[in-house]
Amino acid sequence: MLRSKTILVLVLTVSLVMGMFSFGFAAQKEFVAIATGGTGGTYYPLGGALAQLLSNYVEGLIVTAQTGNASIANCNLIGRGQIETAFSQANTTYWSYTATGILKDAQPITNLRGIASLYPETIHIIATKASGIKTVEDLRGKKVGVGAPNSGTAADAEIILNAHGLTFDDIKPDFLSFAEVAQRLIDGQIDAGFTTAGYPTSSVINIATKRDIVLVPISEEKMKELVEKIPYYGATVIPAGIYKGVDEPVPALATPALWICDAKLSPSLVYKMTKALWEHRDVLEKVHAKGKDITLETALDGMGIPLHPGAELYYKEVGLIK
Repeated sequence: MLRSKTILVLVLTVSLVMGMFSFGFAAQKEFVAIATGGTGGTYYPLGGALAQLLSNYVEGLIVTAQTGNASIANCNLIGRGQIETAFSQANTTYWSYTATGILKDAQPITNLRGIASLYPETIHIIATKASGIKTVEDLRGKKVGVGAPNSGTAADAEIILNAHGLTFDDIKPDFLSFAEVAQRLIDGQIDAGFTTAGYPTSSVINIATKRDIVLVPISEEKMKELVEKIPYYGATVIPAGIYKGVDEPVPALATPALWICDAKLSPSLVYKMTKALWEHRDVLEKVHAKGKDITLETALDGMGIPLHPGAELYYKEVGLIK
């Protein structure tokens, strides 16, 4: 009987010790979130894939991707300490950090740090053929989805309109997410919409399968003017055949998509995340066509804010920074 009680005590003691060890291991887990964008854009699927990649290849790390209004809103989330990392356009990230450009009246968000430049985001201006819109000037007086509030898309829309002598007062603006822009165009409730995302993007594919569309081009003159004025813009072309009914290449503007973070994140953690991204980037290529554009050679393109020390250390190790 005594022997049985002794064995029972030993078993309970071992169980208690193992439980304490298990609790200790659980306590070592780190949790990080990535603020992405709407479900109809490119940020969301790539953000989900990146979260899974990091959770799989960085020991003790659990990463989740969250939908959001993207760019400016994401920078604000980091500024308020409400999220650890985010995707954001290069132009709006720089304006948020420096309180310049369209954010000149805001407070600078000085805790923004860069991890990587990912891929070029293209500004799509989608109109229904029935609207008769063929140029940016034709948007005057029309119902236009200009992106979600505090999004990079809304910033792009305002800049492009201004370059063509228009403001939001000259159109009937609707602040809508990518998915909402798509649905309103399909339903005939708006005439046109802006979507800044890596092509092909699901929301535009959705519109083109249900309505006859045109992609409104940026003229060569305005393209040159905007690229010279705003260094984080570049000229690009949306290839023919990417979307149903778009049979000719369409001149457009693009800006890099950045992965950014809070300066407070530990250098060790950011180093591990940066290393995991570049050692397993092929995972992203399987999720979205833009994954192939995520390359180490372009990892610093359009990086207008300071790199996080952890990311900087990795780039020095691989020779990208001397």
